[in-house]
Amino acid sequence: MPNTKFRFALYLCLVALISILSATAQAPVQLTIDAAHPGVTINRNIFGQFAENLGHGLYEGIWVGPDSKIPNTRGIRNDVVTALRALNVPNVRWPGGCFADEYHWRKGIGSADKRPATLNSTWGNVIDTNAFGTDEFMDFLNQIGSEAYVSANVGSGTPQEAAEWLEYLTAAAPTALAKERAANGHPEPYKVGFLGIGNESWSCGGAMTADYYLSQLKIYSHFVRNMNPAQQGKDEMFKIAVGPGFPETEWTEAIMKAWQHHDWSWDFNGLSLHWYTVPTGWPPSMSSTTFGVDDYAKTLKSTLFMDEFLRKQEAVMNKYDPQKKVALVVDEWGAWLAPLPGTNPHFLIQQNSLRDAILATLNLNIFARHADRVRMANIAQMINVLQSMILTDKEKMVLTPTYYVYKMYVPFQDATFVPITFDAGTYTQGSVTLPRLDAIAAKDKSGKLWLEVTNIDPQHSAEIAIDLTGSAAKSAHGETLTAPAVDSINTFDTPHTIMPKPIAATIEDGKLTLKLEPKSVTVVLLEPE
Repeated sequence: MPNTKFRFALYLCLVALISILSATAQAPVQLTIDAAHPGVTINRNIFGQFAENLGHGLYEGIWVGPDSKIPNTRGIRNDVVTALRALNVPNVRWPGGCFADEYHWRKGIGSADKRPATLNSTWGNVIDTNAFGTDEFMDFLNQIGSEAYVSANVGSGTPQEAAEWLEYLTAAAPTALAKERAANGHPEPYKVGFLGIGNESWSCGGAMTADYYLSQLKIYSHFVRNMNPAQQGKDEMFKIAVGPGFPETEWTEAIMKAWQHHDWSWDFNGLSLHWYTVPTGWPPSMSSTTFGVDDYAKTLKSTLFMDEFLRKQEAVMNKYDPQKKVALVVDEWGAWLAPLPGTNPHFLIQQNSLRDAILATLNLNIFARHADRVRMANIAQMINVLQSMILTDKEKMVLTPTYYVYKMYVPFQDATFVPITFDAGTYTQGSVTLPRLDAIAAKDKSGKLWLEVTNIDPQHSAEIAIDLTGSAAKSAHGETLTAPAVDSINTFDTPHTIMPKPIAATIEDGKLTLKLEPKSVTVVLLEPE
């Protein structure tokens, strides 16, 4: 009998414990928005894109040629342009990437029938017709309403070649190169907002030491000039030096130490940084189509390292630039997964799942929290390559989950960061423990308050109670993005599996309650009436 009593007492304890845990799990997470103490601007350029001459990123993705049956404007796909205009793409980086340091711009101008066919030895030894060159790129930017981020060839090029390219692009005076540009159809000088001085010069860009790259940086920075009269003084072109692609800080130390003591003859405005989410290490082997919650958790744990990576580089930059004049430019980031089976492995073709959408939000939120130093970023890449916005197949086009995240985040472009406090909680999958929630808030230029909340947990919903004390918000509406499974994707046959759906919520007594679906991204506008 004592044994029976003991079992009964144990049973009662277990019931009580389960009841407590259940109540705790159901208790809303308290989130407070401190709208009275806004922070720095979330620079719209952190939502930049990257379009390297790689695989089907340019050819078929953007460029189909003026004679194509696919609807186009001067050879550029109309469907892609329409989709990208909805994202308010701030800047596009081109022609690379590793390809930039083998690109010679003169081969891509003038009559298409006179442009030489060359070999893209960086990405698969395929023939490049050079049909998509400088003027086509600038036309593309004009069509989508974006700015140029041009990568200069430092590895196999010369300062003279880069200087003449910028003269061709930007000279207003009737120089020979300006006249050549006019003869090619564009009398007015182009605006080049950003110049990258090399790419991964420590590796595919020339395997240089930091000191050797620094010697080249000084030369290119001085002689490669923007001659557009509209881009002088405070509107000058933004020069970006090569930074690291590894957590170690020696490269950053060398470049920033030199910058601290630079003279009038050379300067730069930003330091690039490359960091990909490669959860299984190099070479990438994680599937982009078939995986479960274990791989989901491992991937998100890998991507969250971005925060630590930024902090390490920022600590060095702060030592030499405490006023934060030099921006940190994360101009390559995203999920680098295994190539789709049956595709050319050099074309870096992968699918894009709900997992990638959540991965994108986590990185964008990290950039926003580092907005005092991170003022530009470029996801890799725009179309048909790595973590892309868009996939195409001949006349077909499909928008990816990552595309929809970027569309949902448009209100955060140039918005003012607003501090928030909340208990993120934890989500554990196997040996991996992650924060359960992530969130940011910001005020747009019109003063409207926006909130983004990500529920990382793929199996459980979350309720969040938002304290709006000090805010004039009276109602809330927005969108949420989720899907049946973490590996759900949009395909050409089923393009609408993952799309944002509208949500609405009421505010009572200064509090807003939101119920977040599992594995979801939610953006809401808090309206004053």
